[in-house]
Amino acid sequence: MAGVALSDRQRLDWLRLIRSENIGPRSFLTLMNRFGGAEAALEALPELTRQAGRPVRICSPAAAEREMAGLARLGGRFIALGEADYPLPLQAIDSAPPLIAVLGRAEALRRPAVALVGSRNASAAGLKFTGRLARELGEADFAIVSGLARGIDTAAHEASIETGTVAVLAGGLDEIYPPQNIPLAHRIVERGALVSEMPLGWVARARDFPRRNRVVSGLSLGTVVVEAARRSGSLITARFANEQGRLVFAVPGSPLDPRAEGGNHLIREGATLCAEAAHVIDALAPLRQGALPLWPERRALREAPREPASEAMWDELDLPEMAPAPDYIRHEAAFLPQPTAEAARPPDLGGIVLDLLGLTPVALDDLVRASGQPAREISRVLVELELEGAARRHPGGTVSRAN
Repeated sequence: MAGVALSDRQRLDWLRLIRSENIGPRSFLTLMNRFGGAEAALEALPELTRQAGRPVRICSPAAAEREMAGLARLGGRFIALGEADYPLPLQAIDSAPPLIAVLGRAEALRRPAVALVGSRNASAAGLKFTGRLARELGEADFAIVSGLARGIDTAAHEASIETGTVAVLAGGLDEIYPPQNIPLAHRIVERGALVSEMPLGWVARARDFPRRNRVVSGLSLGTVVVEAARRSGSLITARFANEQGRLVFAVPGSPLDPRAEGGNHLIREGATLCAEAAHVIDALAPLRQGALPLWPERRALREAPREPASEAMWDELDLPEMAPAPDYIRHEAAFLPQPTAEAARPPDLGGIVLDLLGLTPVALDDLVRASGQPAREISRVLVELELEGAARRHPGGTVSRAN
């Protein structure tokens, strides 16, 4: 795959092809390998789709040019599969995105990486452990990859900004979700990178997040699940990691805490137990030292002389097919949208504290730090929760859920 260097015209054609209706990573690869280049594939698409009885809308040159111009205004760029800056681990997966939009420092994508994922509704103990794990892995020269979601993802990014972190978005680079993490996204860009395979202006839908998760695991040598319910997106990421031949780690937890069910299940199924950063560092050491093969070699994807095709193939990822790029004209990319009215509402402190509490006792200081609220307010809420029988004090000033 080394040695690919697209011209501006080829990059535009690649973008047009991947943004065309019902064309995803696998059908893109099939068409490229069959026709030798994106330009020839685009010319052949109308006849192929007519024969297949599935006419598709082909992304226009103007729409692709608008997206490229919008990304340039953001300060980002497209990196194509096989180019020098395209991450090698991601390049190795079956459903590697042909183009990724990158904002920030592309060199962050060339470092060995570990994915840290987990519950949005994380406990204070889980957030504290995630922060420690991310810092220590960063000090061991691993980049930290996650999905910019609330909870564990946020804690992982926050703790690894100084050492290098990569956030993978489910929507376009100009549609940061959740809005509360827009400031965090800006800080990540300064020292790390934001990555997306989706068009600018694309607002993430529920079915886009599994697609995002396969990129999170694909960028990483290993994936650590910190807290996760039995049915959660974090377990989808772990499944992708396993299918991609990457190591899967899980942090054990109390069998009485629903947020520990997913991790405990993974350990029972063969995931490596992670109770400290050394467990990850030691397990990945042979990969970093070249003692074990990192990933199988992929078929070359290159711009080559045109070759006729015998039939159309539409093998696609087992996820919803990628929709076409939206037709829009973006006069100025709005990377910093204003906070919504919903974001401005006062928080439900009782609910926040109860969500942060698990069956493992945590210190008041950790609870205050995880909540982002004044210690006085957290102490007041804890008294109310104790009176309701929802929280319990322990020796040493720690606190936990009552049950």
